[in-house]
Amino acid sequence: MIDLYAMGSPNVVKIYIAIEEMGLPYTVHPVDVFGEEQFKPEFLKLNPNAKVPVITDHDGPGGKPCTLFESGAILLYLAEKTGQFLPKTSLRIDEAISDRTAAFTHATMIEYDDPHRAAYR
Repeated sequence: MIDLYAMGSPNVVKIYIAIEEMGLPYTVHPVDVFGEEQFKPEFLKLNPNAKVPVITDHDGPGGKPCTLFESGAILLYLAEKTGQFLPKTSLRIDEAISDRTAAFTHATMIEYDDPHRAAYR
């Protein structure tokens, strides 16, 4: 069983779709980010970055609970856990992960390198 700590943002919707498509059992725990629930100590224990989505897989590696955050990390974990939605060869998996990392790095650089971007948030 997976506990999904979520709200309705696009990154969270990706996790909903993946879990549904993979046929995994899960329970949703709504997090009211507008009410700042993500800053409560019990949530910060799950994700010190105070962001959704977060999952806790109670049947993680070795049968032990595993908590993950950041949508990309969660999607890769779920894909590896189920054997679904990943390329068949390790080289293609490495390429997919490298592309994702490059996209994240580029987006982060744009955000921090452009002082005018902050005005449009």
